[in-house]
Amino acid sequence: MTKRVTILGSTGSIGESTLDLVRRAKPGEIKVVALTANSNSEKLASQAIEFKAEFVALANNKNAEVLREALKDTNIEIGIGPDALIEAASREVDFCMAAIIGAAGLEPTLAAVDQGIHVGLANKECLVCAGDLFMQRVKTKGATLLPVDSEHNAIFQVLERDKPKGVKRLILTASGGPFREASIETLQKVTREDALNHPVWSMGAKISIDSATLMNKGLELIEASYLFDRPSAEIDILVHPQSIIHSMVEYIDGSVLAQLGSPDMRTPIAYAMGWPDRMAAPVERLDLTKMSGLTFFKPDIHKFPALRLAREALEVGGKAPCVLNAANEIAVAAFLQGQVKFLDIPHIVESALDQHSKRSCFGKSPCEVADIITTDNEARITAHEHIVSL
Repeated sequence: MTKRVTILGSTGSIGESTLDLVRRAKPGEIKVVALTANSNSEKLASQAIEFKAEFVALANNKNAEVLREALKDTNIEIGIGPDALIEAASREVDFCMAAIIGAAGLEPTLAAVDQGIHVGLANKECLVCAGDLFMQRVKTKGATLLPVDSEHNAIFQVLERDKPKGVKRLILTASGGPFREASIETLQKVTREDALNHPVWSMGAKISIDSATLMNKGLELIEASYLFDRPSAEIDILVHPQSIIHSMVEYIDGSVLAQLGSPDMRTPIAYAMGWPDRMAAPVERLDLTKMSGLTFFKPDIHKFPALRLAREALEVGGKAPCVLNAANEIAVAAFLQGQVKFLDIPHIVESALDQHSKRSCFGKSPCEVADIITTDNEARITAHEHIVSL
């Protein structure tokens, strides 16, 4: 049978990799139903035409006319604005790839979950900002959540989910980013170009900066806690520069199971899109005989305080992870625009967390999407104010 698929965030790196797998699938195996983008109307139109999509949604109306002009001679439906993303996610499909970056992906991804379908989760902010609410919705609607982050996908593959008492700890691996061996003095002089130059993965600007600060791994720590229902104390992080072992699970009998693979996002995407079966992916195959060695070491939380902040936010719970994420998005954007220095990013985040922690409801989990949106907006304002004061 033909698998009907929607891709939220189709013009980003995850979306493009997903479409590459669709392109290589057998004729009639996968049908693209809906595609969405934030503002890249030209690429969205090109994708929609190539894959004969039924519906496209553009969040930002700035380039709406370009999209309409490009698709005027087709039968493809067009939606404009944030509500159009939710409409795209609500289309009847078998699988939805949720790859919208940032907190903006929360409501569309929830709309996909509400269908009770298989959802490939590449938006970690859904769980960071609204972990309790999101996982409860997944359970209530009977959706199947398939993690696409390589680390969480690795754990999903080797975790005995029906025997949780046998698990001792989860071990997330990190490449360490471009500055894993850099000194504090070097970090003080980091440029935008330096931070975007990831040694292993090819990613978008925001996630590349998060990888450089190790905030990306901090967000993944929070995500793993909600995905696999494990407390902070049972999740460790190890730097693994080769990025061959994507994560591990240690069991109470001393066994450690690991998932290995080339650093190519098409592997976890293929696993999620094909689940419960496996589908072929055109990735480089591992040749274990050519590996000179696999190394691991603990991350330096003094040099990379984002890891400490993320773990503290997870342990506080409630609105803390949402504040962490929102402030980080603002701080990263400011760094990319040359408004702040690299080492200012975690300081801006910590300032926002400190300010919001003084509120009595800080540790209380938001029970409605509106609560999350309010917290997110307030944290962004706080972060902006701190940037102005620098």
